[in-house]
Amino acid sequence: MDPESKKLLESTFQLAEENNKMLRSMRRSMRIARVISALYWVLIIGSAVGAYYFVQPYIDQMLGVYGSTKSNIEGINTLLNSLK
Repeated sequence: MDPESKKLLESTFQLAEENNKMLRSMRRSMRIARVISALYWVLIIGSAVGAYYFVQPYIDQMLGVYGSTKSNIEGINTLLNSLK
């Protein structure tokens, strides 16, 4: 093998090694980004479910107050209609 071909082969090998390192780094970065994205969505969905679980008794209480107020208003309307 002549020196020029050997030098060209070595430079090609070095470029291939460098490309391999870059591709592995890109793949690693993509995996990390995918894991972080999944954790991000799990955190968002989990916090929404947790917030609903925490706030649910208050919502039920407000719905009860709304129902009793609605029945009181209906009672007042029937009373007013009966007086007419």
